[in-house]
Amino acid sequence: MIPLSLSPSSFILSNYPNPFNATTTISFNLQHESRILLNVFDLTGRSVATLANGMIYAGLHQVQFNAGALPSGIYIYRLTSGNNSQSRKLVLLK
Repeated sequence: MIPLSLSPSSFILSNYPNPFNATTTISFNLQHESRILLNVFDLTGRSVATLANGMIYAGLHQVQFNAGALPSGIYIYRLTSGNNSQSRKLVLLK
């Protein structure tokens, strides 16, 4: 992974494996304690899962996403922390 220059309020967001079958691990690294919201959306913009919502301490965190009840397809996950937000694509293959 290439090192990134980040502002103090930024975070790094990724998931593995991708594409995935049933479960994937979403990882993020917060620079400061912050209130976060981690949601997964389908391509129509409908929220299909809320994986985290609340205050969380600084550091590396991992959240499991079990999509076993969802159909195959492309999904977007978004992490919001303060005024910062990042989104990434997930591909579910069954």
